[in-house]
Amino acid sequence: MGNLGPEMEVVHLLRAVTVELGLHSARFAHRNGMHPTDVRALIALMDASRAGTEMTVGRLGAALGLNSAGTTALIDRMERAGQVRRVRGAGDRRRVLVEVTETAVELGWASFGPLITAAVELLRVYDERELAAVKGFLAGVLEAATHGK
Repeated sequence: MGNLGPEMEVVHLLRAVTVELGLHSARFAHRNGMHPTDVRALIALMDASRAGTEMTVGRLGAALGLNSAGTTALIDRMERAGQVRRVRGAGDRRRVLVEVTETAVELGWASFGPLITAAVELLRVYDERELAAVKGFLAGVLEAATHGK
């Protein structure tokens, strides 16, 4: 392949990172007897928790592209494994929320923690403008990928 411009070099690096992260996630799922969708569910639940957003059964299913029966089967399986729990909404006891358990968080941290720590350490050398550029680029790629669904 000929001389790539710096933009294409970044795009190819991003692709390589994406592939490696996917493989890392697949190994995590396999080691822990999980389906790849279970891993996506844990990520969605942890993201919601970090954002202070309640995750209903319906919202989780929509985020994962699952129908009602598929979402119920997923939650049942993950609940049996001790990874999630169903709880009643504080404001509306009829609402069923899904939360990730501390056990699942610890399991995830044991596998992904070293990678997360390494990424944070790499970012510490960047100044505010550089961090804003990295965040802007990644947010833009995420937006482009999301629109491509």
